[in-house]
Amino acid sequence: MAEGGDQEAQGRPLLGYAVSGAIVLFSVVVVVIAVLSAGNASSDDEDSDGVTSRSANGQVVELDVLPDGGVFARPREVDSVEEGAEAADCELKSYDVESKDHISDPDEYVPRSSRPPTSGRHHPLPAQDGAYAVSPDVDSLVHTLEHGRVIVWFKRDLSREARASLKAFYDHDRYQLLLVPDTTGMRYDVAATAWHGKPRPLGRGRLLGCPEYSDDVFTALEAFKERNRGRGPELVP
Repeated sequence: MAEGGDQEAQGRPLLGYAVSGAIVLFSVVVVVIAVLSAGNASSDDEDSDGVTSRSANGQVVELDVLPDGGVFARPREVDSVEEGAEAADCELKSYDVESKDHISDPDEYVPRSSRPPTSGRHHPLPAQDGAYAVSPDVDSLVHTLEHGRVIVWFKRDLSREARASLKAFYDHDRYQLLLVPDTTGMRYDVAATAWHGKPRPLGRGRLLGCPEYSDDVFTALEAFKERNRGRGPELVP
């Protein structure tokens, strides 16, 4: 009995060591898997321009879409919007306004005469002035146009340098201006829209569309902004 008791007592530490070793091994495996998973997530969430997206509470948060520290080409002095657009190989278009009414159903689809839009029925609440990494609802942006704002739209896949330059342009003069990534499927690299109050009562939609980004785009944007900013059919400071 004494010898059997001694063997049992000697076996307990060995069993304890085995259990402890298994726990340590399991912990190491878990840590390795977590590290590998994190590495894969980082590589999957980052594109060639360093723009990342992270999932937070089920939502995708865009990061570094509008980087700081950019510079933009100084706009040249031109006599008209048409001259500015021509210098950048951009096109100017105008559109009849069919309605200024509000949308009662937020889920209602509203057809637009252009991409990006310049006017029309819209959400009761306007989007606020600002530079956006994630675009507000288009119907809210249209309401902002009615208030005399100019919206600069850019393609999300523009180079990091181009996006940083557009952000610098916005930061230089933010008054009644919005900068947003396009969600309408426009065919331009950069565009600007405005809702001009004349002719009354509905006004006209204005569009500057630049198929290719270049330094001359800033001359066209500046001329368009100065011509149309603060001249909407419903003026709001």
